[in-house]
Amino acid sequence: MLHELADDGVPMLMICGLYQLFGEYFETVDGTKLEGISIIRSYTVGRDVRMIGNLVEHSELFGDIIGYENHSGQTFLREGVAPLGHVDGEGTGNNGEDHTEGALVNHVIGTYMHGSLLPKNPKISDFLIRAAAERRYGEFAPQFTDETREQLAHLDETAARAREVAASRPR
Repeated sequence: MLHELADDGVPMLMICGLYQLFGEYFETVDGTKLEGISIIRSYTVGRDVRMIGNLVEHSELFGDIIGYENHSGQTFLREGVAPLGHVDGEGTGNNGEDHTEGALVNHVIGTYMHGSLLPKNPKISDFLIRAAAERRYGEFAPQFTDETREQLAHLDETAARAREVAASRPR
C-alpha cells in the first residue's frame, strides 16, 4: 500500500530510521540484514561511529537545507536516485563518502536531518503542502489577505534568523 501511495504522489517525509526503512535493507554492525520496504532505491550499512553535527547541504530544488544529523548508518543511493542535497565542507550526509544527503523520489523525502527540519527549511514544508493539495484538489493557488502576508513575512524573518544561527554553529 505504501508503494502505491508513493507512486501516486502522496508526499511523505522520512527522517533517520524511517529513511533507512524506506530503503532496500539495513545491514547491522554484526552483519544481520534487515529488509526494508524499498520505496527508495538505497541501502544502509550500520557503523560503530555515529555521524553527528550541524549540517548545511545544497539542493537545486530547495536551496540551502539546514539541520542536524545524528546517525550511525551509512546510506548509499542506487544509480538514478536523486539525493535531497549535496554536502560541501563539514558534515557527512548519507555516508561520509559521496557528499550526498537524503533522497528525493517523486514526493517522498528521506533525510538524516533532525532538529526542526521543517521550521528551518520552509521551502520543504511548502513542497509537501503543495504536493498534498495538488494531489487532493488538482491545483494549489493559495489566497492571501494583507494580514496573512504580514504574518508570513514575520515567519519568513524568524525562519531566516533560525537558519543563520544553525548554519553558523560548529559541528
